[in-house]
Amino acid sequence: MAKSPAAIFTCTACGATHRKWAGRCEACGAWNSISEEAPLTTGPSGKGLGAARGRTIPLTTLSTEEPPPPRTGSGMDELDRVLGGGLVAASAILVGGDPGIGKSTLLLQAAASFAHAGLKCLYISGEEASAQVRMRAQRLGLAQAPVALGAETNLRDILTTLDAERPDLAIIDSIQTMWSDTVEAAPGSVTQVRAAAQELVNFAKKRGTAVILVGHVTKEGQIAGPRVVEHMVDTVLYFEGERGHQFRILRAVKNRFGPADEIGVFEMTGAGLSEVTNPSALFLSERGQASPGSVVFAGIEGTRPVLTEIQALVSPSPLGTPRRTVVGLEGGRLSMILAVLESRCGIPFTGLDVYLNVAGGLRINEPAADLAVAAALLGAREDVALPPDLVIFGEISLSGALRPVSQAENRLKEAQKLGFSQAILPAQSKRGSSPGLTVREMPDLPGFVGDVFGAG
Repeated sequence: MAKSPAAIFTCTACGATHRKWAGRCEACGAWNSISEEAPLTTGPSGKGLGAARGRTIPLTTLSTEEPPPPRTGSGMDELDRVLGGGLVAASAILVGGDPGIGKSTLLLQAAASFAHAGLKCLYISGEEASAQVRMRAQRLGLAQAPVALGAETNLRDILTTLDAERPDLAIIDSIQTMWSDTVEAAPGSVTQVRAAAQELVNFAKKRGTAVILVGHVTKEGQIAGPRVVEHMVDTVLYFEGERGHQFRILRAVKNRFGPADEIGVFEMTGAGLSEVTNPSALFLSERGQASPGSVVFAGIEGTRPVLTEIQALVSPSPLGTPRRTVVGLEGGRLSMILAVLESRCGIPFTGLDVYLNVAGGLRINEPAADLAVAAALLGAREDVALPPDLVIFGEISLSGALRPVSQAENRLKEAQKLGFSQAILPAQSKRGSSPGLTVREMPDLPGFVGDVFGAG
């Protein structure tokens, strides 16, 4: 008699597999994240799946030329930009975001836009009743959009409906609510999420239907469930934003059909999400007079230059351990910049609370913001206001040197377009001529501190 396969234990945080249950995952260190999964079924001989002989797959060479996949534009330029130019048939897209950030609103508007563009669209909600989705559609002015609506969580019924309707686009809201009756696990578990995602992705590839899956996120901001789901799909999008701001950022972190790290900017209004065609002007629209600790950073998000305001506040700390509070930037990056300022420039922040904020709710991930952050910290500490028509960008190394960053010319053009007349950047940056823009190149951080703040 063939021996039954052993059970498998999988971490819901990182997807690592273990032979037995444990309270802590050895791979990622997460606690209480390991759950049991059903083992793989065996082949006809009882020796595993590899015992069954399969068919020979067709092979091609790297020089084989194929036409690019056709795309369908939605009419929402910001969404099409993030998708790489439009929706690709038979593609699988995963959209994640915090609760209440506007994922369902965005996808309902997207479904209506694609339907008006000629696609047959089907919206399946597993979290809301059909009446609730219709109420949202009426509030958004989309009640007359030719979108088919359904409310179901049974994966078998959903696949049967999709096979009968053959839509061009199917939106599943959300993947954590789907359950398959062939899997003995609770809805939302690792096994159920992986099985549902695999079935829906396979349907998309076989039937030519584009599928958009909505995913919940954890408190760390990562999409909940096994990471293998992100590997299954073609595109992974994150819908970001702060509750206190009206701006929303749709960011591509993976895209097989376009550039990754591209962003689309939306504004949340009473009538839904409206596109922002010039994010730089919007992020700087509320900027007042020049004040200490306020610096404009010229960044790059995907292929688009974006200007944002970095704000810093430095105050004496009554605590033994001063506070380091960061919003919109990685906390480790701030600690590194403070250490370089103290070690290489002799400017201590001991006994001072430091608060750093990126205005507008945007999150900055590129190291090119280092020099702008340092300028904001020094301006707040020395109570010096930099000129309001000045932009700053550059990467700081641990030695105190300033490293050039990519696309310096595009950053300067965007700054000049918005009326800025001065720029500070690292020396040896690759840039063209910038008539009407006074550019100062700095070799290192001590030179920057001495030139701009008269210290160092």
